[in-house]
Amino acid sequence: MAMSVGPGPGSEPDVMIDINTTPLIDVMLVLLIMLIITIPIQLHSVNLNMPVSNPPPPPKPPVVVQVDVDFDGTIYWDGQALLDRATLQQKLREVAAQPDQPELHLRPNKLATYKYVAEVMASAQRIGVTKIGLIGNEQFIQ
Repeated sequence: MAMSVGPGPGSEPDVMIDINTTPLIDVMLVLLIMLIITIPIQLHSVNLNMPVSNPPPPPKPPVVVQVDVDFDGTIYWDGQALLDRATLQQKLREVAAQPDQPELHLRPNKLATYKYVAEVMASAQRIGVTKIGLIGNEQFIQ
C-alpha cells in the first residue's frame, strides 16, 4: 500500500473534489427518525359503522310436563298419580294435539324396570309426542 504524505516542496496543494458526506448522512438519519416518529401507529382492525337494531325479544321458556315412573309401575303426571294407561294416553293425546308441544320430561325411578319406562315412551311415540327427554340419569351413575 502506498501512502500519500502530501504535496512535495514547492508545489501547491491539490483541490479536493470529493463531497464530505458525513453531514449529509447525519441530516438523512435525522429526517428518517422524524419520519418514523410522525407516522401514526397502524391498527390491524377496521372501524365499521354497523347498523343498530332492536334485539328480538327473548324466547319464552318452554312448558314442561313432568312424568315420573315409580318402581311398581305407577305413573305420575306433574306429581299426580294416574290410575290407568287410558288416562296416560288421554293426557299424551292432549299434549300431541297442541301446536307448540310442551316438553315431556320422563324421570324413571332407579328401581323401576325397563318395561314400565318403555311402555310410556312407546305410547308417547305412537300418539305423536315429539319433545321427550329422559332426566334424572345421574342416579344411575355409580
